[in-house]
Amino acid sequence: MITNILILLVALLHFYFLILEMFLWTTPKGIKTFGMTLEKARDTEALAANQGLYNGFLSAGLIWGLVHPDKVMGHQVQIFFLSCVIIAGAYGAYSVNRKIFFIQALPAIIALGFCLLF
Repeated sequence: MITNILILLVALLHFYFLILEMFLWTTPKGIKTFGMTLEKARDTEALAANQGLYNGFLSAGLIWGLVHPDKVMGHQVQIFFLSCVIIAGAYGAYSVNRKIFFIQALPAIIALGFCLLF
């Protein structure tokens, strides 16, 4: 139960990233969240939307793992998508901002730990 809640939280977090990056990028909320100017936000809007779409795929994959009728297959799907989130978060922390590790990768690491232990 705790594992499923942690995975759901990671999925919801990535769905929120989808909203921020695809729909709120050039709004005051998006600009403040990502520390940009309006000009930079407008210049990178298409890139952000693409990035948001990938976050949506991560979210969908985690949900798919939670609801899969075959528990073993669902567990494997969860491990795969949590691993993808961790890799994306680690790369984001390396290439963009270290805060990304704590916002994106760390929750997935915790969820993966529970997933592997239980």
